[in-house]
Amino acid sequence: MPTSATRPRPPLDPRLYQIAVLSGLLLYGLIWLHFDITPDRAALLLGTALLTQYVCTKLWKLPRFDPKSAMISGLSLCLLCRTNYVLVAVLAAVVTISSKFIVRWNGKHIFNPTNFGLVFLMLLGAPVWVSPGQWGNVAFFGFLMACLGGLVVNRAARSDVTYAFLMSFAALQFGRAAWAMQRWQVPQCSSIAPSTGSGRSL
Repeated sequence: MPTSATRPRPPLDPRLYQIAVLSGLLLYGLIWLHFDITPDRAALLLGTALLTQYVCTKLWKLPRFDPKSAMISGLSLCLLCRTNYVLVAVLAAVVTISSKFIVRWNGKHIFNPTNFGLVFLMLLGAPVWVSPGQWGNVAFFGFLMACLGGLVVNRAARSDVTYAFLMSFAALQFGRAAWAMQRWQVPQCSSIAPSTGSGRSL
């Protein structure tokens, strides 16, 4: 029988890679891209997400508190959620985390929690928005995102979903261009063009 010294180590939780990537992107955005979110607002979102996860763990009488999922959702909110009001930011974190416990089917949450929280508040008419233009239009950053995203989905063994989405998106883009009799360069430009306007892109 293999001893403990020769037994292979269990693989790391893929959520740890996701937390590392999201943390790196947040630091990159705060330091180099000057996101319109302050460090204290980011700390508030993360703290509220973790606290909500803890409270829901107790209310649903789960065996243990797992902060990793809440960290992923909290970091995602730091990257996506924009609002001028502190209470709205807190509400976004509460709705995001609590949706994992409330909106479930066969023991699993149905929607991506962060997306659900943002869309839910937008449908309510809350003063919250997402700013895709904050990432700029740098080819190096696009390559970095592709590499980091590939690492995460590979570790999580979910790369099939990612590749299926990319191929479907490309097929729709080029199919629309062919139907409209546009040049093949048009879908490429529309996919990478930075957003313009006030930044409140809904």
